[in-house]
Amino acid sequence: MTRIASLGVALSAAALLSACVFAPPSSSYSSVDADALAKNSDRALVACGAGNVKEVSAKSFSCK
Repeated sequence: MTRIASLGVALSAAALLSACVFAPPSSSYSSVDADALAKNSDRALVACGAGNVKEVSAKSFSCK
């Protein structure tokens, strides 16, 4: 009987430790980031000039 109880405890622990993680859909963030990236790209071109943009992200940009 102790083997059955041990097996039950082990299976219960494994089931509890393998719980699913729920995250918000990525589409809710990607549209906001895409808009911010497009705006920063335009700002970077105006500020740095064509061919002088080093890096653009959703939060900032940098010139060469």
